Parts: sequence; C-alpha cells; structure tokens
Amino acid sequence: MKIDETVLKIAEPLVTGYGFDLVDVEYVREKDERYLRVFIDKPGGITVDDCQSVSEELGRVLDEVDFIKEPYIFEVSSPGLERVLKKDREFERYCGELIEIKLYKAVDGKKTMQGILKGFDDENLYIEIEDEVGAYERKQIAIAKRVFIF
Repeated sequence: MKIDETVLKIAEPLVTGYGFDLVDVEYVREKDERYLRVFIDKPGGITVDDCQSVSEELGRVLDEVDFIKEPYIFEVSSPGLERVLKKDREFERYCGELIEIKLYKAVDGKKTMQGILKGFDDENLYIEIEDEVGAYERKQIAIAKRVFIF
C-alpha cells in the first residue's frame, strides 16, 4: 500500500473525530525533500488552531506507527479557497457555487470552462454555463476546482 493511502486510513477517523473532513493526503518529493501533506476542511473553513490540533495528534500517531522510513516534512493545512474538488461530498458541498473545469479534450473548441455546479452523479457533473446546463463526463475532466471571486 502507498504511503498516502496508509496515512489516509490512519488520519480519517482522527480528523472526523474533530468534526472535520479529510480532503486529501499527498506524499510528494519536491527538490531534495519529501513532504507528507494532510488537507482538512469544515463548513466555514479551517483555522490555524484546527490545523495545529490535528497536526499534533496525527503527528504523535505517525511517530508511534513509524512506517515511513525516510525523513519527511509533515504539514496539515486547509485545501484553500480555490481548491481542487475530488470527492462527492465536496461536489455536494459546493453545489450552487462557481467552479472551473479543465477537460482533457476540447468541447466546442474549449478546454476550460466556468459555471455554476448544479449537480452530479457517478458519471457526470452538471454545470450551468450562460444559462444552459450541460453534462460533462467526469472521466473527461482533468481538474474541477472552486472559483472564488473577490
């Protein structure tokens, strides 16, 4: 099992115990360093104190389990305002809001579109663009992310 998948299984009950959502876990190499990042969220947004609480407790558990053999930098943070949406619960949370999708292949000459997320199912995202709701196959979407206008 991959490191990020193992951390996901360890972190999920801990994070949900705080009443937060575990959005994602990534274990990546950047330059000469390894990073283990855990992204959490909750309605209304995550605070620095929320991140610190999860970081301290999850850090202790990871130290006890000690299955990552190489040195790494551990971070717990919010996924940010313009976050990538991956899970159904995220699509559910942001229904009615502005999102941007980037497609693998252009549709009507466009690979990037913005519109209001109207709904979703296992196969499609339903997005209103210029007063017309279209179905976009999830397997054709490279990235779906929230768009926040200041």
